[in-house]
Amino acid sequence: MAILRGQSPEETVRLASAAWDAGLELVEIPLQNAQSADALAAGAAEAARRGRFVGAGTITSTVLVEQAAALGARFTVAPGFDPEVAARSLDLGMPHLPGVATGSEVQAALTRGCIWLKAFPAEALGASWISAMRGPFPEARFVATGGINARNARQFLSAGAGAVSFGAAFAELTDDDLIHLT
Repeated sequence: MAILRGQSPEETVRLASAAWDAGLELVEIPLQNAQSADALAAGAAEAARRGRFVGAGTITSTVLVEQAAALGARFTVAPGFDPEVAARSLDLGMPHLPGVATGSEVQAALTRGCIWLKAFPAEALGASWISAMRGPFPEARFVATGGINARNARQFLSAGAGAVSFGAAFAELTDDDLIHLT
């Protein structure tokens, strides 16, 4: 997954297209201000045109969940777990990817219907955290997020992460990096 933060609507569409063309399935566009709302709307329109998916990131309230849905997001992502945010997103038919960093957060998110979980901040947690959490929570699917780059992504995937997210490191990926990750 590519995270496209702080881009203009035009640059968001260009980068999202590059991500999809490179084989990344999902794009997250953080929803933090008016420009990011415009970028999310533009990215969601392009995703719909191409049969792809765009989600809204940094969703920390039910108000933002509703705004994300209105702008065309197909899923939501949060830096932490809030049961009300998760419930509202799921009620609107959008899968929710909450940030988790403890066993208690993993268990709470799973109990609320979230199967895909954002291991955040992944670089600080380490790849071994993914392996450790997969033991008691085999049904959980982790997306390693935060500090992921071409050098460490394979470690997280090998440890059991179902996916990785590239933020600022997305622009640095080469075609060869992408081939080795798939």
